[in-house]
Amino acid sequence: MIVESLMSRRESEIYKRDDVVVRPLNHWSKTIHLLLSHYQRKGIGGCPQFVAIENGQQEILTFVDGDSYNYPLRGAIASETALISAAKLLRRLHDASSDFIEQHPTENLIWMLAEREPKEVICHGDFTPYNVALNGNEVIGTFDFDTAHPAPRVWDLAYSIYCWAPFKTDPVDRLGDLDQQIGRARLFCDAYGATLQQRTDLVETMIERLNALIQFMQIEADSGNHQFAAHIEQGHHLSYLCDIDNLRLHRGKISEGLRFE
Repeated sequence: MIVESLMSRRESEIYKRDDVVVRPLNHWSKTIHLLLSHYQRKGIGGCPQFVAIENGQQEILTFVDGDSYNYPLRGAIASETALISAAKLLRRLHDASSDFIEQHPTENLIWMLAEREPKEVICHGDFTPYNVALNGNEVIGTFDFDTAHPAPRVWDLAYSIYCWAPFKTDPVDRLGDLDQQIGRARLFCDAYGATLQQRTDLVETMIERLNALIQFMQIEADSGNHQFAAHIEQGHHLSYLCDIDNLRLHRGKISEGLRFE
């Protein structure tokens, strides 16, 4: 048996055992298992598959094979091929989930993050460069669906593009200047097939999404979640506040750069 610890932004122990991933079971895990099974029936590859629950405390999922990255974005993950293939995968996930709510009334389901109207699709919630798998420069899969929840498509688009452009002010996390970031955001929109309305709403939705993230972090910290309390103490939320200011300052230029020619 081969056991390998997996890097995670969470303090909970997550590790690979042979060809599966062992993760702590959460109270929303049953919902995510339903979603992953739905993707499988829809023929969406590159997602984890639910295998079993072990000892009543851990979930067993298949391992999504491929290269993984984190910030700063360097090499394959920073390529236009990765960006475009990521956007296309997100579109496939959204399209495949559009009838999930009809088949599974959401009032009977538990989600980590709050549902948002209109419930158009199931958003991944954290479709970012550190949650995808690559083969060469091509994004071939995604994982960590804990933050999945029903919401409008643009809600997921906004956070994904914020992370892939990325519209970040931190010198380690940022990539290129504003014009280059807008160009990458435009490529993502084009590859996803974003509508004019979604492009028009994108910057304001990014701001709203980041504010929701900060609020979630604070609520979790106040409720005794030691991980989020540590993040607040370390000032992780301050980078999001700086990014919100940056988005507000340049909202006109970004929105103009995303429109159809």
